[in-house]
Amino acid sequence: MFRSDHSFAVTSLAAGAGLLTQCALAAAQGAMPPPAVTVAPVVSRQITETGDYIGRVTAIDKVDIVARITGFIEERTFTEGQDVKKDDLLFRIEQATYKAAVDQQEANLAAAKAAEVNTKLQYERGKELVRNNNIPQSTLDQREADWHSAQANVLAAKALLEQAQINLGYTEIRSPIDGRIGLATFTVGNLVQPSSGRLATIVSQDPIYVIFQASERDVIAYKRRIAASTERNPHVAIHIKLPDGSMYAHAGETHFLDVQVDTNTDTISVRATVPNPERVLIPSGVVGVITERGAPKSALIIPQSAVQLDQAGRYVLVVNADKKVEQRRITTGAERGREVVVMEGLKEGELVIVEGIQKVHPGQVVTTSMAAG
Repeated sequence: MFRSDHSFAVTSLAAGAGLLTQCALAAAQGAMPPPAVTVAPVVSRQITETGDYIGRVTAIDKVDIVARITGFIEERTFTEGQDVKKDDLLFRIEQATYKAAVDQQEANLAAAKAAEVNTKLQYERGKELVRNNNIPQSTLDQREADWHSAQANVLAAKALLEQAQINLGYTEIRSPIDGRIGLATFTVGNLVQPSSGRLATIVSQDPIYVIFQASERDVIAYKRRIAASTERNPHVAIHIKLPDGSMYAHAGETHFLDVQVDTNTDTISVRATVPNPERVLIPSGVVGVITERGAPKSALIIPQSAVQLDQAGRYVLVVNADKKVEQRRITTGAERGREVVVMEGLKEGELVIVEGIQKVHPGQVVTTSMAAG
C-alpha cells in the first residue's frame, strides 16, 4: 500500500512538471515577434511591348584577299587582328619579273611608234610620186596599208604595256575597305597565285548588321500596325541581348525585310543596322534580339524575386493592410531584366514579399521593410 501511494505521487509530480513545461513553451512562443520580411510595391510604368528573337551578327562588308598574279610574298605589312584602312598595303609580291615585263613592253611600244612614223613618211612620199607617175597606185595603196598596220601595232603595244603595268600593280595587295583583318593564310616566302585562295579576310566593324528570322504572323501584324499608325515609319527599333545576358548599350534599327519566305523555316529574314563603336559585336556571333511593338503602354511591374511557382502556376505573397500574408495567383507577361510584367492578380501600390518568403505562410502576421532601390 505504501509503495502504491508513493508511485502515484511521483507520477502526479511528473505530469505537473510536463504541464508546466508546455505552458512555458506556449508562453515563449506567444511572446516571439512576427517574422521580418522585405517587400516591394507593385508599380505602374510605361513599357513597350516587345518580341524576342535569335539573331546573327554579320559584317556589312567582308572581303577575302587573294593574289591576282603568281609570285613569292616578299613582305607582309600588317599585324593579324589590327584595323586597316582602305588602300593600306597588306602584302608585297616579288616585283623584279613584272618590272622587267613593263620595261620590255615600253621598248616594244617605242619600236612600234618608230615603225608607225616611218610608214607614215613612206605613205606621204608615195602620194607625191604617184602624182608624177613615178610609182604605180598599187604601191601607194600598199604604203597606206603599211601605215595603218603600224598604227594598229602601236595600239597593241600600248595594250600590252598597260597589262604589264597592271600586273606590276598587282604585286602590291592593298585593302579594298576599312575594317579589321584576320589571320594570314600565307607568310613571307610562300609562292602564291590566283588559285591559292584566301590570303586573309577583312570585315567591317562599325556599323554592323544583325539578321534575325520573324514569323509571317509577326510581319503581318507589323505591317498592319504601320498602316494604322500616324507616323508610318517603316523602321523598327531593336535592342540586343548579349550572350552573357547583359543588354547591349546601343539600339539598332531595321532597314530591310526579305522579299520571300524561307520555305524550310516559314520565316522571313529581317536585317537591322546596329552601331558597334566599341567592337563588342563580333561578326558571325549569335545574340538575342528584342523588337519594340507599338507605342508604350502602362503596365504593372514587380521584381522577379517575388514570383513563386507551384503546380497550380505562378503566385506571390502579398502583405495586406493588417500586416497579414496573402497568397495571390498572378498572370505574368514579358520579363524586363530583373522585373516582370503582371497582367492579372495585383493592383498598383500593393506590397509583395521579395525576401523572407520561405519563413512565412498565408494568414501569418509579419513585420516589413522596404526593398532598396
